[in-house]
Amino acid sequence: MIRVLIADDHPVVRQGLRTFLEVHDDITVVGEAADGLETIELARSLTPDVLLLDLKMPVRDGLDVLAELHGLGVRVIVLTSVTGRGEVLPAMRAGAAGFLYKDVDPEALVQAIRAVHEGQVLLAPEAAEAVLGGPAAPPGEPEIALTAREREVLRLIAAGRSNREIARELSVAEKTVKTHVSNVLMKLGVQDRTQAALYAVRRGLV
Repeated sequence: MIRVLIADDHPVVRQGLRTFLEVHDDITVVGEAADGLETIELARSLTPDVLLLDLKMPVRDGLDVLAELHGLGVRVIVLTSVTGRGEVLPAMRAGAAGFLYKDVDPEALVQAIRAVHEGQVLLAPEAAEAVLGGPAAPPGEPEIALTAREREVLRLIAAGRSNREIARELSVAEKTVKTHVSNVLMKLGVQDRTQAALYAVRRGLV
């Protein structure tokens, strides 16, 4: 069962999301938050698996929420009506695992929740374009030394594959993949798969 917390300052949006999500057997909505501060408090007390987070929230905005929840283990999908490309990279760098817009197809949202819960990084096409169109790595910045297999694993992480899927594709044990992922994160100096995926995008690996 995937435990979901909904954070949006519009009651109609929260109710609509709850009503739709709870018809799925593998998803339960554990709470709703109407502002950023309440989101932080509920995320800490309820420990949901996935947080659906609007960026434009009263009291504390979405980026504040992401910063406060960093390291808590909650997978965050930004679900916003803000269409500015400048919103995507800050949210992903702050630790979001997904970035979707509120016009997303409802079934696609459910699939996104499941994918992010499995450890994948997921971006709406427009958000992906914003990331790909962002500034490249600075000229002359040294390339981090990854083995051929680690680079392969990094490419698959950036493609949104779970450890299980990577293991299947590379014909290795899932435990081996976990070791490679840990080594990649350590060498890149990042803390999670989202930041590793952003590195791969910057380097043109995907």
